[in-house]
Amino acid sequence: MAYFTYVYPRRQTFIQKINSVRKHHHVTPINRRLLQIICGFFAGLFIAYVILKHRRSFNSTCRRTSSIGQFKENVNGFGDSNSEDIAENDVEDITHVKKDSEQRKSINRSLLFVGVMTAQKYLETRAAAVYDTWGKEIPGKIAFFSSGVSVKPINAPHLPLVPLKGVDDSYPPQKKSFLMLQYMWEHFGNKYEWFLRADDDVYIRADKIETFLRSINSSKPHFIGQAGRGNQEEFGLLSLEYDENFCMGGPGIILSRETLKKIAPHVKNCLQNLYTTHEDVELGRCVQRFARIPCTWSYEMQSIFYHNFSGSFAFTGNLKTKEVHRAITLHPIKQHKHMYRVHHYMQGLKIHDLQQRKISLYRDLRLMEELRRLHPEFSINKDVLPADNYYSNLFREANLFGMQPDLNKYHPRNEDDVFTWDLISRSIYSNMNLNPRRKIEAYLREGLDDVIREVMDNINLFSRERGRVIEFQQILYGYYRLNPLYGPDYILDVLLTFKKYRGKKMTVPVRRHAYLQQQFTGLEVREIFESTEVNAKNLTEEIITNSRKTYSTEIQLKNVYFDIAKSSSDNEVVKNEISRKLINMVLPLSGKLEAFSRFMKTYEEVCLKQNENVLLFIILFLKNNSDMVYDKTLKIINNLRSRYLVKRSIKIISLEEKFARAKALDYGMKQVNANDLLFFIDVDMVWTTDTLQRIRLNTVLGKMVYFPIVFSEFDPTIVYRSHISPNHFLINEENGYWRIFGFGIMSTYKADINKIGGFDTSITGWGKEDVDLFEKFVLSKNLSILRSADPSLIHIFHIVDCDSSLDLNRLNMCHNTRTETYGSVYQLANLIYSIKTNIFQFARSKIHQADLINR
Repeated sequence: MAYFTYVYPRRQTFIQKINSVRKHHHVTPINRRLLQIICGFFAGLFIAYVILKHRRSFNSTCRRTSSIGQFKENVNGFGDSNSEDIAENDVEDITHVKKDSEQRKSINRSLLFVGVMTAQKYLETRAAAVYDTWGKEIPGKIAFFSSGVSVKPINAPHLPLVPLKGVDDSYPPQKKSFLMLQYMWEHFGNKYEWFLRADDDVYIRADKIETFLRSINSSKPHFIGQAGRGNQEEFGLLSLEYDENFCMGGPGIILSRETLKKIAPHVKNCLQNLYTTHEDVELGRCVQRFARIPCTWSYEMQSIFYHNFSGSFAFTGNLKTKEVHRAITLHPIKQHKHMYRVHHYMQGLKIHDLQQRKISLYRDLRLMEELRRLHPEFSINKDVLPADNYYSNLFREANLFGMQPDLNKYHPRNEDDVFTWDLISRSIYSNMNLNPRRKIEAYLREGLDDVIREVMDNINLFSRERGRVIEFQQILYGYYRLNPLYGPDYILDVLLTFKKYRGKKMTVPVRRHAYLQQQFTGLEVREIFESTEVNAKNLTEEIITNSRKTYSTEIQLKNVYFDIAKSSSDNEVVKNEISRKLINMVLPLSGKLEAFSRFMKTYEEVCLKQNENVLLFIILFLKNNSDMVYDKTLKIINNLRSRYLVKRSIKIISLEEKFARAKALDYGMKQVNANDLLFFIDVDMVWTTDTLQRIRLNTVLGKMVYFPIVFSEFDPTIVYRSHISPNHFLINEENGYWRIFGFGIMSTYKADINKIGGFDTSITGWGKEDVDLFEKFVLSKNLSILRSADPSLIHIFHIVDCDSSLDLNRLNMCHNTRTETYGSVYQLANLIYSIKTNIFQFARSKIHQADLINR
């Protein structure tokens, strides 16, 4: 059998040998059958050799032709390469990468080129959103690859678009993907170290991807992404060997220059040998075949290249999760508006990092200043610093904000200056709050989540090198206090889980104490008048002065506010234009002579005497009101008209109907033009000129509506033992409360309220019309809502009358409002203790009676 080893160089030699065997040897039937099997084996071996030799010759031909861009044939739908059709100048215009022959020869290449696959129907939405957000921050260049007939959208004329000739927007985009990679290599192969293939629904953190790529040797072949082998239904059906995988396309795929160099010449071959309809699977197969490397086999890639399996609901909820914070790429973001939302959140994280960096620099400056005092011979020459107020106060700021973390760095001067600790468990317990045991507020819970996440990130920073990871489980208990000068302090008892995955594996619960401090970085003001930003001065110097006294800070803020408005003549002009803007005030009225008289006195003092540009519409309901009430109402109005000659500034609209606030506001809205400013108010309100200015500043046509949070007074008979408050504008916990859930007082433009459908005039009786309107604004796509406490907008106390004919929901709302306005918890408790009757025994008897009835 040894002589059969040389039979396959030529077919003639093989046949001659067979004939020689038949001629010189006796062949039995068994030998003949064995000989046929052997002949068939070597014949198949010969055919395989011929095919392999032909394929190698074909591949070498493809390699030579693709290197000079001479794909002219169209095989199996593979169109012509557009590398010759797009001139070099066009490439410069599309990608803003200048032609530089010297740069092609240089080894100093730029870091990253990103190719985004998109389609014509997504250019003005997803593609534009990508280019407006992370696309402009990547450490390199970006281009968008679409069908050959694609054109730039009107809303993004500068979008770097590359129409691929012979490619359509059909799915799956296999042809588009491979031609994009070929285009990237032919035009930018010598200019970049890394190449990223991305979809138009992925968000990429530019800062993190730069740090990640600079830690890897780009001169070696790399194929980086989240490795996959198909889902459960596809497993075993993708023609993958046991040791083969692919990089999932959605979260993004990164190729080093060496990898792209090896696969780009074989793009045509890869397209001619497709086994599935999955573009990323075929790309992985092509890389495996010609670059001889798989996708990164690493569990860590699932968190770095993060894919959310929630579909269209991905990244629409809370973004403060460890998955979002750890990821370099986030996929999928199906709605382009959510791309802006994610980007804004990431920008906030960058601001947070810069603030932390600022604190570190303050601490370095403080340390330098301490060393200077110890060694005067090494003192800093202040003359080298620019002559600017910021630099002159730099060391003073560092002395305040550059203190090292320490729970004892604040030293109270007396007992009143001591900041007490609150106990945190399932609830929060405090002796400084009227409600000593209450639910943990949302802001504190969010702050705790941020602190815990940052602490755990720092603990696990080197977990990979140490072969262990520590996971957070829960806060068992803790203490919290807020120092308005330095920031919040935490003492937390936390339950952790220690997991060792290298060497002897183990999982152990661990309990630890954490002493944490969040440092404030100073106060800055950024003021905007009608989309025009005013150059606001840094307030650090003012805040440092008397910083231990809260009222001093408020005075400084107030003074700086007026300084900002006067900072330049241009800003003064803008401010004056806003202050002259007409406010159309709409007041529903039915009876309430005493309250109306007080309202008109406020209108006289604030608007008429101050010559404010305000027009008052009084919607007067006549039904259920006597003629005497109507006459006295007109008398109050005519008295003001005669004294100030302002007949046109106060208009009355009489309705022979039963009172309905929604209908009244709708009537008032119909009296003005589309672009007029409206302010809906109640007769029980008092206000100042500051309120009018806030209305003008905080209400922007087509952009923002203003729902101020008013301060509501408690019953003065409980607070002051009097029928009227001596000072309506005295704001504290004993005098009243902020009506957070009240939406009746608001300002908007008529055009904006028409966009959302206006008022529901079918609503009658107490409440609900304001909540209905607020919910419509919440659902609007183009309008934002501003909610802010207004200390100059006061709701005067009055007994709330709840109509028993109201539906159960509104009746409960009415009763709750009536209950809240009686007094503070502290005042009501003192009232109960002052009653000589055993009210507790009475309450227990009522509860016992109710239990018997329920049984």
